[in-house]
Amino acid sequence: MNNNLIEQAKDKDLAGSVGAMRRAAIRARQVAVQTGTDLIVWRDGKVQHEIVTVQETLPKRADA
Repeated sequence: MNNNLIEQAKDKDLAGSVGAMRRAAIRARQVAVQTGTDLIVWRDGKVQHEIVTVQETLPKRADA
């Protein structure tokens, strides 16, 4: 199931889950920066350690 189908689900909890996961990912990056720890992610079928910088946690500029 892709994100578009989930966001259009009739169940409000399911439809809101994509946004919740995005917010959780942002928060996880912020915590990783604050604690000086790697972010552990699943990518390409493997567990990977990712170093997160402060710049990555800043809000994106609309004009950028």
